[in-house]
Amino acid sequence: MQEIRRWLDETSFKSFSMEVASEDASFRRYFRLKKGDEHYIVMDASLEKSSLAPFVGVTERLLAVGVHAPRILMANLEAGFLVLEDLGSVQLLDILQEKNYLNFYSLALEEILKMQQAEASGLPLYDKAFLTFEMELMQTWFLEQYVALDLSSEDQELVRASLSMISDVVLEQPQGYFVHRDFHSRNIMVREDGVLGVIDYQDAMRGSITYDLVSLLRDLYIELPTPLVEQLLLAFRDIVAADVDDATFIRWFDFMGLQRHIKVLGIFARLYLRDGKDGYLKDLPLTLKYTLEVSAKYPETQALHELLMRVELP
Repeated sequence: MQEIRRWLDETSFKSFSMEVASEDASFRRYFRLKKGDEHYIVMDASLEKSSLAPFVGVTERLLAVGVHAPRILMANLEAGFLVLEDLGSVQLLDILQEKNYLNFYSLALEEILKMQQAEASGLPLYDKAFLTFEMELMQTWFLEQYVALDLSSEDQELVRASLSMISDVVLEQPQGYFVHRDFHSRNIMVREDGVLGVIDYQDAMRGSITYDLVSLLRDLYIELPTPLVEQLLLAFRDIVAADVDDATFIRWFDFMGLQRHIKVLGIFARLYLRDGKDGYLKDLPLTLKYTLEVSAKYPETQALHELLMRVELP
């Protein structure tokens, strides 16, 4: 914080006060600058300097298609600092109620549609190798280390084959779209004028048409009613003119969700075991619930479902 202050003291923000705004699952930190009615956000990525260039590049892509990403007002890429537009402190999660679900989620779907118009060339590709690599985090960090499940060689082969099959199904759907990768109720800000702001997109990639849809509708921090989820995902299908029947689009959505939630089981366990961050442990039950519910739906994931039914969370 002292290094940021020294940098700011050489800029037009010298007289602004600074207070902690938030942290995230990475090693980035955020501070709020204030002076009278003016307020801005400082991103401290000094421990992840390599993430700043992608953040700047993706911000430009999103602003170009009308997504309300925070404008970058000042940058010190060498030190790892940015001054950003302040989109406020109200996350969508903070104000969600059953009576406003349809309104806010319809607005959020519009943001996905905008993001999918963003330039995706040059972004890393969500290919089979990367889809599988992400899911493999579950076996290492969640099954073996966090819940200490005793996996036989047959179990390990079952996991390997299941993950390969899931990635194959994911790749059956349209590819090459801009993917935010973490588009959920904690990364959607609600400004005072009701406009939705989008944050935490620096890890964007090119991938499947349903990825951000899964992040939004199978949110790890709030569970939406299943009828609403299906209503919204099929409405999205109609808007993007995906020429497939309901069952096929729901299958695409479900398998994309399996990939994401299997990955997240590993990531949340790793955040706790490796990084000492226990704040996500409370979100493991819903993540596991999603994984079990979807794996129970399809014959080709029944064996994986039975293996995961052996899991007992601490």
